[in-house]
Amino acid sequence: SRTNTILIVTHFILKTVCWLTIKFYLLSLELKKASKRVSCSKRYKIQKKVREHNRKLKKEAKKNPASKRVKKDLGVPSSAPFKEEVLREAEQRRLQIEGEKEKKRQTKIEERAQKRKKEAASKEKEPKAKKARQDVVEKLPEKPPAPDKSSQHYLCSELNKVIDASDVIIEVLDARDPLGCRCPQLEEAVLQGEGNKKLILVLSKIDLVPKENVERWIQCLQLEFPVVAFKASTQIVDKTVRARKRRIVASNEVLDRSRAAACFGSRCLTELLASLASNTQTEASLKVGVVGFPNVGKSSLINSMKGILACNAGVKRGITKSMQEVHILKNVKLIDSPGVVASPSNPPASMALRSLQVEEGQGSVLEAVRTLLKQCDHSQIMLQYNVPDFRNSLEFVTLFAKKRGYLQKGGVPNTAHAAASFLADWTGATVSYHCKVPENLCKAPENPGLPADTAVQSGWDLNLLKTGNEETLKGVKFPSQASSIGFISKGPTAGLLSVADSEEKPVAAEQNNEQPLQSAEETNETQEPEEPQPLKRPTGRVHFQSVPAGGEADAYDFNTDFK
Repeated sequence: SRTNTILIVTHFILKTVCWLTIKFYLLSLELKKASKRVSCSKRYKIQKKVREHNRKLKKEAKKNPASKRVKKDLGVPSSAPFKEEVLREAEQRRLQIEGEKEKKRQTKIEERAQKRKKEAASKEKEPKAKKARQDVVEKLPEKPPAPDKSSQHYLCSELNKVIDASDVIIEVLDARDPLGCRCPQLEEAVLQGEGNKKLILVLSKIDLVPKENVERWIQCLQLEFPVVAFKASTQIVDKTVRARKRRIVASNEVLDRSRAAACFGSRCLTELLASLASNTQTEASLKVGVVGFPNVGKSSLINSMKGILACNAGVKRGITKSMQEVHILKNVKLIDSPGVVASPSNPPASMALRSLQVEEGQGSVLEAVRTLLKQCDHSQIMLQYNVPDFRNSLEFVTLFAKKRGYLQKGGVPNTAHAAASFLADWTGATVSYHCKVPENLCKAPENPGLPADTAVQSGWDLNLLKTGNEETLKGVKFPSQASSIGFISKGPTAGLLSVADSEEKPVAAEQNNEQPLQSAEETNETQEPEEPQPLKRPTGRVHFQSVPAGGEADAYDFNTDFK
Protein backbone atom coordinates (compact mmCIF):
# COMPACT_ATOMS: atom_id res chain seq x y z
CA SER A 1 0.00 0.00 0.00
CA ARG A 2 0.95 3.67 -0.17
CA THR A 3 1.59 3.98 3.61
CA ASN A 4 4.02 1.06 3.62
CA THR A 5 5.92 2.57 0.73
CA ILE A 6 6.33 5.89 2.56
CA LEU A 7 7.58 4.12 5.68
CA ILE A 8 10.13 2.11 3.68
CA VAL A 9 11.47 5.21 1.93
CA THR A 10 11.70 7.12 5.23
CA HIS A 11 13.55 4.25 6.86
CA PHE A 12 16.00 4.11 3.97
CA ILE A 13 16.69 7.86 4.16
CA LEU A 14 17.30 7.79 7.91
CA LYS A 15 19.61 4.82 7.56
CA THR A 16 21.59 6.61 4.85
CA VAL A 17 21.92 9.78 6.94
CA CYS A 18 23.14 7.83 9.97
CA TRP A 19 25.67 5.96 7.86
CA LEU A 20 27.04 9.19 6.34
CA THR A 21 27.29 10.82 9.78
CA ILE A 22 29.29 7.93 11.17
CA LYS A 23 31.58 7.91 8.16
CA PHE A 24 32.32 11.63 8.40
CA TYR A 25 33.01 11.28 12.10
CA LEU A 26 35.50 8.46 11.49
CA LEU A 27 37.21 10.51 8.76
CA SER A 28 37.55 13.48 11.14
CA LEU A 29 39.16 11.24 13.74
CA GLU A 30 41.68 9.99 11.17
CA LEU A 31 42.56 13.51 9.98
CA LYS A 32 42.93 14.93 13.48
CA LYS A 33 46.53 14.84 14.73
CA ALA A 34 47.27 13.48 18.14
CA SER A 35 48.12 16.15 20.69
CA LYS A 36 51.52 16.10 22.36
CA ARG A 37 50.21 17.74 25.48
CA VAL A 38 50.49 15.74 28.67
CA SER A 39 48.45 16.17 31.78
CA CYS A 40 50.08 17.90 34.71
CA SER A 41 49.86 14.86 36.97
CA LYS A 42 51.68 12.70 34.42
CA ARG A 43 54.35 15.35 33.82
CA TYR A 44 54.97 15.71 37.57
CA LYS A 45 55.32 11.92 37.92
CA ILE A 46 57.89 11.81 35.13
CA GLN A 47 59.90 14.64 36.71
CA LYS A 48 59.77 12.90 40.09
CA LYS A 49 61.07 9.64 38.62
CA VAL A 50 63.89 11.47 36.85
CA ARG A 51 64.94 13.13 40.09
CA GLU A 52 64.88 9.84 41.95
CA HIS A 53 66.95 8.20 39.22
CA ASN A 54 69.58 10.93 39.31
CA ARG A 55 69.69 10.79 43.10
CA LYS A 56 70.26 7.05 42.94
CA LEU A 57 73.15 7.44 40.50
CA LYS A 58 74.81 10.06 42.72
CA LYS A 59 74.44 7.84 45.74
CA GLU A 60 76.09 4.92 43.98
CA ALA A 61 78.90 7.14 42.73
CA LYS A 62 79.65 8.18 46.31
CA LYS A 63 79.80 4.56 47.44
CA ASN A 64 82.28 3.57 44.68
CA PRO A 65 84.64 6.57 44.23
CA ALA A 66 87.48 4.36 42.88
CA SER A 67 85.53 3.67 39.70
CA LYS A 68 86.17 7.23 38.48
CA ARG A 69 89.94 6.91 38.58
CA VAL A 70 91.71 6.61 35.23
CA LYS A 71 93.48 3.35 34.87
CA LYS A 72 97.25 3.65 34.67
CA ASP A 73 98.92 2.58 31.45
CA LEU A 74 100.93 -0.50 32.37
CA GLY A 75 103.01 -0.26 29.24
CA VAL A 76 104.48 -3.17 27.35
CA PRO A 77 105.04 -6.18 29.56
CA SER A 78 108.54 -7.59 29.70
CA SER A 79 107.39 -10.99 28.53
CA ALA A 80 105.91 -9.55 25.30
CA PRO A 81 107.79 -10.48 22.11
CA PHE A 82 109.44 -7.69 20.11
CA LYS A 83 109.23 -5.31 23.10
CA GLU A 84 112.10 -3.09 21.97
CA GLU A 85 110.66 -2.62 18.48
CA VAL A 86 107.25 -1.63 19.88
CA LEU A 87 108.84 0.95 22.22
CA ARG A 88 110.98 2.36 19.36
CA GLU A 89 107.89 2.81 17.15
CA ALA A 90 106.00 4.53 20.00
CA GLU A 91 108.87 7.01 20.56
CA GLN A 92 109.08 7.78 16.83
CA ARG A 93 105.34 8.42 16.75
CA ARG A 94 105.59 10.84 19.71
CA LEU A 95 108.46 12.77 18.09
CA GLN A 96 106.50 13.01 14.82
CA ILE A 97 103.45 14.49 16.59
CA GLU A 98 105.60 17.09 18.41
CA GLY A 99 107.29 18.07 15.13
CA GLU A 100 103.91 18.66 13.45
CA LYS A 101 102.81 20.89 16.35
CA GLU A 102 106.01 22.95 16.12
CA LYS A 103 105.54 23.44 12.36
CA LYS A 104 101.98 24.72 12.87
CA ARG A 105 103.16 27.18 15.52
CA GLN A 106 105.90 28.55 13.25
CA THR A 107 103.42 28.89 10.38
CA LYS A 108 101.08 31.00 12.52
CA ILE A 109 103.95 33.28 13.59
CA GLU A 110 104.97 33.87 9.96
CA GLU A 111 101.35 34.65 8.96
CA ARG A 112 101.10 37.29 11.70
CA ALA A 113 104.35 38.92 10.59
CA GLN A 114 103.20 39.07 6.95
CA LYS A 115 99.90 40.62 8.04
CA ARG A 116 101.72 43.37 9.95
CA LYS A 117 103.88 44.15 6.89
CA LYS A 118 100.82 44.42 4.65
CA GLU A 119 99.10 46.83 7.10
CA ALA A 120 102.19 49.03 7.28
CA ALA A 121 102.47 49.08 3.47
CA SER A 122 98.78 50.04 3.09
CA LYS A 123 99.25 53.00 5.44
CA GLU A 124 102.21 54.25 3.41
CA LYS A 125 100.20 54.01 0.18
CA GLU A 126 97.39 56.30 1.47
CA PRO A 127 96.59 59.20 -0.91
CA LYS A 128 98.17 62.54 -0.21
CA ALA A 129 94.78 64.28 -0.12
CA LYS A 130 93.71 62.17 2.83
CA LYS A 131 96.94 62.95 4.67
CA ALA A 132 96.48 66.64 3.91
CA ARG A 133 92.95 66.52 5.30
CA GLN A 134 94.18 64.90 8.49
CA ASP A 135 96.88 67.56 8.86
CA VAL A 136 94.27 70.32 8.42
CA VAL A 137 92.02 68.75 11.04
CA GLU A 138 94.93 68.55 13.44
CA LYS A 139 95.85 72.20 12.83
CA LEU A 140 92.29 73.50 13.35
CA PRO A 141 91.85 75.53 16.56
CA GLU A 142 89.97 73.89 19.39
CA LYS A 143 86.32 74.81 19.85
CA PRO A 144 85.67 77.33 22.60
CA PRO A 145 84.21 75.78 25.75
CA ALA A 146 80.45 75.97 26.23
CA PRO A 147 79.32 78.89 28.40
CA ASP A 148 78.53 78.21 32.03
CA LYS A 149 74.76 78.65 32.22
CA SER A 150 74.92 79.07 36.00
CA SER A 151 77.32 82.02 35.89
CA GLN A 152 76.13 85.54 36.63
CA HIS A 153 77.51 86.80 33.32
CA TYR A 154 75.39 84.34 31.31
CA LEU A 155 72.20 84.96 33.32
CA CYS A 156 72.57 88.75 33.00
CA SER A 157 73.19 88.49 29.26
CA GLU A 158 70.09 86.33 28.76
CA LEU A 159 67.98 88.76 30.79
CA ASN A 160 69.22 91.69 28.69
CA LYS A 161 68.34 89.75 25.52
CA VAL A 162 64.78 89.31 26.76
CA ILE A 163 64.44 93.00 27.61
CA ASP A 164 65.83 94.11 24.25
CA ALA A 165 63.66 91.70 22.23
CA SER A 166 60.37 92.46 24.05
CA ASP A 167 57.76 95.11 23.38
CA VAL A 168 56.01 94.57 26.71
CA ILE A 169 57.64 93.49 29.99
CA ILE A 170 55.67 91.54 32.60
CA GLU A 171 57.32 91.80 36.01
CA VAL A 172 56.06 88.89 38.12
CA LEU A 173 55.78 89.67 41.84
CA ASP A 174 55.14 87.21 44.63
CA ALA A 175 51.97 88.44 46.34
CA ARG A 176 53.40 87.45 49.71
CA ASP A 177 56.13 90.10 49.38
CA PRO A 178 55.42 92.28 46.33
CA LEU A 179 57.70 95.11 47.39
CA GLY A 180 60.63 92.74 47.96
CA CYS A 181 60.15 91.23 44.47
CA ARG A 182 60.45 94.58 42.71
CA CYS A 183 63.80 95.43 41.12
CA PRO A 184 64.35 99.20 40.61
CA GLN A 185 67.28 98.63 38.23
CA LEU A 186 65.14 96.39 36.01
CA GLU A 187 62.20 98.81 35.91
CA GLU A 188 64.51 101.72 35.14
CA ALA A 189 66.16 99.78 32.29
CA VAL A 190 62.75 98.96 30.79
CA LEU A 191 61.31 102.47 31.01
CA GLN A 192 64.45 104.19 29.75
CA GLY A 193 65.14 101.67 27.00
CA GLU A 194 64.57 102.19 23.30
CA GLY A 195 61.28 101.41 21.60
CA ASN A 196 58.87 102.87 24.19
CA LYS A 197 58.48 99.56 26.04
CA LYS A 198 55.52 99.01 28.36
CA LEU A 199 55.68 97.52 31.85
CA ILE A 200 52.92 95.64 33.66
CA LEU A 201 52.97 94.01 37.11
CA VAL A 202 51.49 90.56 37.83
CA LEU A 203 50.76 89.50 41.42
CA SER A 204 51.24 85.72 41.46
CA LYS A 205 50.43 83.21 44.24
CA ILE A 206 47.52 85.31 45.48
CA ASP A 207 45.89 82.19 46.95
CA LEU A 208 48.54 82.25 49.72
CA VAL A 209 47.72 85.78 50.93
CA PRO A 210 44.62 87.13 52.73
CA LYS A 211 42.15 88.85 50.44
CA GLU A 212 42.35 92.21 52.21
CA ASN A 213 46.11 92.27 51.81
CA VAL A 214 45.89 91.49 48.08
CA GLU A 215 43.34 94.24 47.50
CA ARG A 216 45.51 96.71 49.40
CA TRP A 217 48.60 95.85 47.33
CA ILE A 218 46.67 96.14 44.06
CA GLN A 219 45.36 99.54 45.12
CA CYS A 220 48.87 100.79 45.93
CA LEU A 221 50.80 99.28 43.03
CA GLN A 222 48.35 100.41 40.36
CA LEU A 223 49.33 104.00 41.16
CA GLU A 224 52.52 103.32 39.18
CA PHE A 225 51.81 100.48 36.73
CA PRO A 226 48.89 98.25 35.69
CA VAL A 227 48.50 95.33 38.10
CA VAL A 228 46.97 91.92 37.28
CA ALA A 229 46.04 89.44 40.03
CA PHE A 230 47.03 85.93 38.97
CA LYS A 231 46.94 82.39 40.31
CA ALA A 232 48.71 79.74 38.26
CA SER A 233 47.46 76.20 37.73
CA THR A 234 49.27 73.31 39.42
CA GLN A 235 47.81 70.41 37.39
CA ILE A 236 49.74 70.92 34.15
CA VAL A 237 52.06 67.90 34.15
CA ASP A 238 52.48 66.91 30.49
CA LYS A 239 53.28 68.68 27.24
CA THR A 240 50.83 66.56 25.27
CA VAL A 241 47.85 66.67 27.63
CA ARG A 242 46.03 69.97 27.88
CA ALA A 243 44.84 71.09 31.28
CA ARG A 244 41.14 71.11 31.89
CA LYS A 245 39.92 74.63 31.40
CA ARG A 246 37.67 76.24 33.97
CA ARG A 247 34.05 76.50 32.91
CA ILE A 248 32.86 79.96 31.99
CA VAL A 249 30.49 81.05 34.71
CA ALA A 250 28.32 84.15 34.56
CA SER A 251 29.48 87.09 36.64
CA ASN A 252 26.37 86.98 38.80
CA GLU A 253 26.99 83.36 39.78
CA VAL A 254 29.40 82.18 42.45
CA LEU A 255 32.51 80.54 41.02
CA ASP A 256 33.61 77.09 42.11
CA ARG A 257 35.92 77.48 45.11
CA SER A 258 36.63 73.77 45.65
CA ARG A 259 39.07 73.45 42.76
CA ALA A 260 42.20 74.95 44.30
CA ALA A 261 44.34 73.96 41.29
CA ALA A 262 42.35 76.03 38.76
CA CYS A 263 43.96 79.01 37.03
CA PHE A 264 42.64 82.52 37.66
CA GLY A 265 43.69 85.71 35.91
CA SER A 266 44.94 84.16 32.66
CA ARG A 267 41.83 85.22 30.77
CA CYS A 268 42.19 88.85 31.88
CA LEU A 269 45.91 88.96 31.04
CA THR A 270 45.39 87.30 27.65
CA GLU A 271 42.65 89.75 26.69
CA LEU A 272 44.83 92.71 27.75
CA LEU A 273 47.73 91.54 25.60
CA ALA A 274 45.43 90.73 22.68
CA SER A 275 43.84 94.19 22.78
CA LEU A 276 47.27 95.83 22.95
CA ALA A 277 48.48 93.73 20.00
CA SER A 278 45.44 94.65 17.93
CA ASN A 279 46.01 98.37 18.59
CA THR A 280 49.59 98.23 17.29
CA GLN A 281 50.05 99.13 13.63
CA THR A 282 52.75 96.56 12.91
CA GLU A 283 51.88 93.12 11.53
CA ALA A 284 54.54 91.39 13.60
CA SER A 285 53.46 89.51 16.71
CA LEU A 286 53.62 91.26 20.07
CA LYS A 287 56.62 90.02 22.07
CA VAL A 288 56.04 89.94 25.82
CA GLY A 289 58.99 89.28 28.13
CA VAL A 290 58.29 87.67 31.52
CA VAL A 291 60.90 88.73 34.08
CA GLY A 292 61.34 88.60 37.83
CA PHE A 293 63.41 87.13 40.61
CA PRO A 294 63.85 83.33 40.92
CA ASN A 295 60.80 81.27 41.91
CA VAL A 296 58.19 84.03 41.72
CA GLY A 297 56.15 82.06 39.14
CA LYS A 298 57.37 83.17 35.68
CA SER A 299 57.35 79.73 34.02
CA SER A 300 54.12 78.73 35.80
CA LEU A 301 52.43 81.86 34.43
CA ILE A 302 53.44 80.96 30.86
CA ASN A 303 52.32 77.33 31.28
CA SER A 304 48.95 78.42 32.67
CA MET A 305 48.34 80.85 29.81
CA LYS A 306 49.44 78.30 27.19
CA GLY A 307 47.51 75.43 28.78
CA ILE A 308 50.37 72.92 28.43
CA LEU A 309 53.77 72.36 30.02
CA ALA A 310 55.73 74.59 27.65
CA CYS A 311 58.44 75.65 30.17
CA ASN A 312 60.08 73.68 32.94
CA ALA A 313 58.86 74.75 36.38
CA GLY A 314 59.45 73.41 39.86
CA VAL A 315 60.09 74.15 43.52
CA LYS A 316 63.84 74.39 42.99
CA ARG A 317 65.03 77.89 42.16
CA GLY A 318 67.00 78.66 39.03
CA ILE A 319 65.54 75.97 36.72
CA THR A 320 65.21 78.37 33.77
CA LYS A 321 68.70 79.17 32.43
CA SER A 322 68.01 80.76 29.03
CA MET A 323 65.28 82.61 27.14
CA GLN A 324 62.46 80.61 25.53
CA GLU A 325 59.68 81.78 23.21
CA VAL A 326 56.12 80.44 23.56
CA HIS A 327 53.19 81.40 21.30
CA ILE A 328 49.92 81.80 23.19
CA LEU A 329 47.98 83.62 20.45
CA LYS A 330 48.40 84.24 16.76
CA ASN A 331 49.78 87.72 17.38
CA VAL A 332 51.14 87.36 20.96
CA LYS A 333 54.36 85.62 21.94
CA LEU A 334 55.67 85.19 25.50
CA ILE A 335 59.40 85.02 26.25
CA ASP A 336 60.53 83.19 29.38
CA SER A 337 63.70 84.47 31.06
CA PRO A 338 66.06 83.38 33.85
CA GLY A 339 65.67 84.97 37.27
CA VAL A 340 67.14 88.37 38.03
CA VAL A 341 70.51 88.10 39.79
CA ALA A 342 70.27 89.71 43.24
CA SER A 343 72.99 92.15 44.27
CA PRO A 344 75.19 91.16 47.27
CA SER A 345 74.41 94.53 48.89
CA ASN A 346 70.84 93.44 49.71
CA PRO A 347 69.77 92.60 53.29
CA PRO A 348 70.12 88.95 54.37
CA ALA A 349 66.33 88.42 54.36
CA SER A 350 66.08 89.50 50.73
CA MET A 351 69.04 87.33 49.75
CA ALA A 352 67.51 84.28 51.44
CA LEU A 353 64.31 84.53 49.38
CA ARG A 354 65.43 86.16 46.10
CA SER A 355 68.99 84.92 45.42
CA LEU A 356 70.47 81.58 44.38
CA GLN A 357 73.27 81.51 46.95
CA VAL A 358 72.00 78.38 48.69
CA GLU A 359 71.51 76.47 45.40
CA GLU A 360 74.98 77.48 44.19
CA GLY A 361 76.63 76.52 47.48
CA GLN A 362 77.63 80.08 48.37
CA GLY A 363 75.33 80.34 51.39
CA SER A 364 74.26 78.11 54.27
CA VAL A 365 70.71 76.80 54.48
CA LEU A 366 70.72 77.13 58.28
CA GLU A 367 71.77 80.76 57.98
CA ALA A 368 68.88 81.44 55.58
CA VAL A 369 66.42 79.82 58.00
CA ARG A 370 67.82 81.89 60.85
CA THR A 371 67.34 85.07 58.83
CA LEU A 372 63.73 84.23 57.90
CA LEU A 373 62.77 83.37 61.48
CA LYS A 374 63.97 86.80 62.63
CA GLN A 375 61.49 88.46 60.25
CA CYS A 376 58.45 86.54 61.52
CA ASP A 377 56.35 86.37 64.64
CA HIS A 378 57.47 83.67 67.06
CA SER A 379 53.98 82.42 67.97
CA GLN A 380 52.76 82.32 64.35
CA ILE A 381 55.66 80.07 63.37
CA MET A 382 54.79 77.71 66.23
CA LEU A 383 51.14 77.53 65.14
CA GLN A 384 51.94 77.16 61.44
CA TYR A 385 54.39 74.25 61.88
CA ASN A 386 52.82 72.81 65.05
CA VAL A 387 56.06 72.81 67.05
CA PRO A 388 56.60 73.69 70.74
CA ASP A 389 58.32 76.80 71.97
CA PHE A 390 61.92 77.20 70.75
CA ARG A 391 64.72 79.53 71.78
CA ASN A 392 66.70 79.82 68.56
CA SER A 393 66.73 78.69 64.97
CA LEU A 394 68.81 75.56 65.64
CA GLU A 395 66.27 74.31 68.17
CA PHE A 396 63.44 75.09 65.75
CA VAL A 397 65.11 73.14 62.94
CA THR A 398 65.64 70.21 65.31
CA LEU A 399 61.99 70.19 66.36
CA PHE A 400 60.89 70.60 62.75
CA ALA A 401 63.04 67.61 61.69
CA LYS A 402 61.46 65.43 64.39
CA LYS A 403 58.00 66.59 63.37
CA ARG A 404 58.53 65.74 59.70
CA GLY A 405 60.48 62.53 60.39
CA TYR A 406 63.79 63.73 58.96
CA LEU A 407 66.02 61.42 61.02
CA GLN A 408 69.47 60.00 60.42
CA LYS A 409 71.02 56.78 61.66
CA GLY A 410 70.45 56.38 65.38
CA GLY A 411 67.44 58.73 65.42
CA VAL A 412 69.55 61.90 65.11
CA PRO A 413 67.53 64.76 63.53
CA ASN A 414 68.72 65.70 60.05
CA THR A 415 68.85 69.48 60.49
CA ALA A 416 70.23 70.14 56.99
CA HIS A 417 67.31 68.34 55.33
CA ALA A 418 64.81 70.05 57.61
CA ALA A 419 66.29 73.49 56.88
CA ALA A 420 66.18 72.83 53.12
CA SER A 421 62.52 71.73 53.39
CA PHE A 422 61.65 74.86 55.40
CA LEU A 423 63.32 77.11 52.82
CA ALA A 424 61.56 75.28 49.97
CA ASP A 425 58.19 75.93 51.68
CA TRP A 426 58.90 79.66 51.79
CA THR A 427 60.27 80.02 48.26
CA GLY A 428 57.68 77.67 46.76
CA ALA A 429 53.88 77.88 46.84
CA THR A 430 53.33 76.21 50.21
CA VAL A 431 53.49 78.56 53.19
CA SER A 432 51.03 81.44 53.55
CA TYR A 433 52.69 84.65 54.73
CA HIS A 434 52.03 88.31 53.97
CA CYS A 435 53.65 91.73 54.32
CA LYS A 436 51.84 94.89 55.37
CA VAL A 437 51.62 97.71 52.87
CA PRO A 438 53.72 100.72 53.93
CA GLU A 439 51.68 103.81 54.67
CA ASN A 440 53.94 106.09 52.62
CA LEU A 441 53.48 103.86 49.54
CA CYS A 442 49.72 104.33 49.26
CA LYS A 443 48.50 107.88 48.92
CA ALA A 444 44.90 108.59 48.03
CA PRO A 445 44.84 109.74 44.38
CA GLU A 446 42.43 112.28 43.02
CA ASN A 447 40.66 109.64 40.92
CA PRO A 448 40.56 106.39 42.88
CA GLY A 449 40.92 103.34 40.66
CA LEU A 450 42.96 105.21 38.02
CA PRO A 451 46.77 105.35 38.09
CA ALA A 452 48.45 108.68 38.67
CA ASP A 453 50.92 108.38 35.75
CA THR A 454 48.81 108.26 32.59
CA ALA A 455 51.85 108.08 30.28
CA VAL A 456 52.77 104.64 31.62
CA GLN A 457 49.15 103.45 31.39
CA SER A 458 48.54 104.49 27.79
CA GLY A 459 47.46 101.68 25.50
CA TRP A 460 45.97 99.47 28.25
CA ASP A 461 42.26 98.80 28.66
CA LEU A 462 41.90 99.80 32.32
CA ASN A 463 38.20 98.93 32.50
CA LEU A 464 38.95 95.39 31.29
CA LEU A 465 41.77 95.18 33.82
CA LYS A 466 39.53 96.26 36.69
CA THR A 467 36.77 93.83 35.73
CA GLY A 468 39.23 90.94 35.36
CA ASN A 469 40.78 91.55 38.78
CA GLU A 470 37.34 91.64 40.40
CA GLU A 471 36.42 88.28 38.85
CA THR A 472 39.72 86.79 39.95
CA LEU A 473 39.29 87.98 43.54
CA LYS A 474 35.79 86.47 43.59
CA GLY A 475 36.94 83.08 42.32
CA VAL A 476 40.08 82.47 44.37
CA LYS A 477 39.78 80.94 47.83
CA PHE A 478 41.99 83.05 50.12
CA PRO A 479 43.39 82.03 53.52
CA SER A 480 42.23 83.77 56.66
CA GLN A 481 44.23 86.51 58.31
CA ALA A 482 44.85 84.34 61.40
CA SER A 483 46.32 81.39 59.42
CA SER A 484 48.82 83.58 57.54
CA ILE A 485 52.23 84.49 58.97
CA GLY A 486 53.14 88.16 59.26
CA PHE A 487 56.44 88.94 57.53
CA ILE A 488 58.60 92.08 57.68
CA SER A 489 59.63 93.15 54.18
CA LYS A 490 63.01 94.77 53.57
CA GLY A 491 61.83 96.84 50.62
CA PRO A 492 62.79 96.54 46.93
CA THR A 493 65.59 94.13 46.10
CA ALA A 494 68.52 95.46 44.08
CA GLY A 495 69.34 93.41 41.00
CA LEU A 496 72.29 93.08 38.63
CA LEU A 497 71.88 93.68 34.91
CA SER A 498 75.62 93.32 34.23
CA VAL A 499 78.56 91.63 35.93
CA ALA A 500 80.29 94.99 36.47
CA ASP A 501 77.60 95.97 38.97
CA SER A 502 78.49 93.02 41.22
CA GLU A 503 81.95 94.44 41.96
CA GLU A 504 80.43 96.99 44.33
CA LYS A 505 81.04 96.13 47.97
CA PRO A 506 78.00 95.45 50.14
CA VAL A 507 77.40 98.11 52.73
CA ALA A 508 77.32 96.15 55.94
CA ALA A 509 77.12 99.18 58.18
CA GLU A 510 73.81 100.28 56.71
CA GLN A 511 72.33 96.87 57.30
CA ASN A 512 73.38 96.96 60.94
CA ASN A 513 71.92 100.43 61.39
CA GLU A 514 68.58 99.34 59.93
CA GLN A 515 68.05 96.68 62.60
CA PRO A 516 66.02 98.02 65.53
CA LEU A 517 67.04 97.48 69.13
CA GLN A 518 65.77 94.23 70.57
CA SER A 519 64.62 93.46 74.05
CA ALA A 520 66.30 90.94 76.31
CA GLU A 521 63.79 88.20 75.43
CA GLU A 522 64.22 88.78 71.66
CA THR A 523 67.98 88.75 72.06
CA ASN A 524 67.87 85.36 73.77
CA GLU A 525 65.62 84.00 71.04
CA THR A 526 67.81 85.11 68.16
CA GLN A 527 71.15 84.35 69.80
CA GLU A 528 72.70 81.12 68.50
CA PRO A 529 74.61 78.85 70.93
CA GLU A 530 76.94 77.57 68.22
CA GLU A 531 78.29 81.07 67.48
CA PRO A 532 78.87 82.79 70.85
CA GLN A 533 79.92 86.41 70.70
CA PRO A 534 82.12 87.97 73.39
CA LEU A 535 80.49 90.61 75.53
CA LYS A 536 81.75 94.17 75.02
CA ARG A 537 82.30 95.79 78.40
CA PRO A 538 81.72 99.54 78.43
CA THR A 539 84.68 101.67 79.34
CA GLY A 540 84.32 104.57 81.72
CA ARG A 541 81.07 105.71 83.27
CA VAL A 542 77.62 104.58 82.17
CA HIS A 543 75.54 107.38 80.61
CA PHE A 544 71.77 107.15 81.17
CA GLN A 545 69.37 108.76 78.76
CA SER A 546 66.44 110.83 79.87
CA VAL A 547 62.99 109.31 79.38
CA PRO A 548 60.36 111.39 77.54
CA ALA A 549 57.25 112.37 79.42
CA GLY A 550 54.97 110.13 77.38
CA GLY A 551 57.14 107.03 77.69
CA GLU A 552 57.48 104.36 80.33
CA ALA A 553 59.28 105.26 83.53
CA ASP A 554 61.50 102.13 83.57
CA ALA A 555 62.59 102.22 79.91
CA TYR A 556 66.32 101.60 79.45
CA ASP A 557 68.66 99.79 77.10
CA PHE A 558 68.76 96.05 77.80
CA ASN A 559 71.76 95.57 75.51
CA THR A 560 74.07 97.44 77.91
CA ASP A 561 76.25 95.28 80.17
CA PHE A 562 76.42 96.69 83.70
CA LYS A 563 78.87 94.12 85.05
